[in-house]
Amino acid sequence: MATHQIDVTKEHCPMTFVKTKLALAKLASGDTLEVRVNEGEPLENIPRSSTEQGYKVLSVTESDVKGQHLILIEK
Repeated sequence: MATHQIDVTKEHCPMTFVKTKLALAKLASGDTLEVRVNEGEPLENIPRSSTEQGYKVLSVTESDVKGQHLILIEK
């Protein structure tokens, strides 16, 4: 299992989840994706949409950058 990372802090909804979904599609089953997001819509939408798509959200934590969070998703 490998962990991959993407940063969608420069994107706006719905592109934040579109980029997340495309990155998840490239992963092997069991791999994880760490998504760096801004507070607000992406922080609410990405975990919800990922779960709806059948992925497992492992954690949502504050990052070392003010106003940003890390979402860890397992494929």
